[in-house]
Amino acid sequence: ALASDPRVLLMDEPTAGQTMEESQALARHLRALPRDVTVVVIAHDMDLVFSVADRIVVMHEGRIVASGTGEEIQNDAAVQESYMGVALAKDGG
Repeated sequence: ALASDPRVLLMDEPTAGQTMEESQALARHLRALPRDVTVVVIAHDMDLVFSVADRIVVMHEGRIVASGTGEEIQNDAAVQESYMGVALAKDGG
């Protein structure tokens, strides 16, 4: 995919079926890409996502529930409720 010098690289579940070592190697390769290459990764491998992404968009049931940095996503109440099973109080408390 990189042989044609792309401006955008789209990857869908690139670490599916890979070992941890293979996933870490892919992350190193992605981080080494020139900054002018936009990489879009669709993945459930959150170790990969958090290690390579500048910006993360989280979708649930076809809707965007959060967008931001890794730290913002990890601390987002809607993400926690949707993906981590954290029940949020409706009254904010």
